[in-house]
Amino acid sequence: MASTPRSRVIPANEYRRIRWRNGQGWTREIHAEGTAEDWSWRLSIAEIEHDAAFSLFPGVDRELMLLSGDGLRLRFDDGECVELSPPHDRHRFAGERALTGELVDGTTHDFNLMWRRDRIRADTWHRPLVGPMVIFLGPGSTWVVHLIAGQARFDATSGLPALAAGDTAVLEAGDDRRRYVLDGGGEALLIRLEPTGS
Repeated sequence: MASTPRSRVIPANEYRRIRWRNGQGWTREIHAEGTAEDWSWRLSIAEIEHDAAFSLFPGVDRELMLLSGDGLRLRFDDGECVELSPPHDRHRFAGERALTGELVDGTTHDFNLMWRRDRIRADTWHRPLVGPMVIFLGPGSTWVVHLIAGQARFDATSGLPALAAGDTAVLEAGDDRRRYVLDGGGEALLIRLEPTGS
């Protein structure tokens, strides 16, 4: 049976605020592909208001990107320390690694991408948006556009609403190749998600 693409825009005011798995913080969940207990990939924005241990996610890879705030220090229990500095530093790491997030100077908001490494391959790009940008989707692939700043809109044939700062678009190809044109000004985080082995 052919799969039907379900491309959509998720406005920032529809993100769901939930507790971290370990109870030490809050996150605004944007989307989880699958069920609450068995997702393939997940998007959220962590609200870090104090130094706190991160939840452990065995079998999951993660990428964290600073969206706002004066910086976040990722102090891993194995001795590595990585500092995410403004405006938008990011770091990729395994979900099994124990670490504590330490605030440099006040609260941060951090884009959190997680994916199960045995199911999904993920690539990310941080890009300025100046005029039109063309996004090509191969069969079975999904692209995510999180608009960090500015305003943007897709071409009329997409049927999708405009994006304001903080909104997220999830673009699905289904079984065919698809093309989207995004036009506007600002900054965007682009994510390509593909099944492993594709």
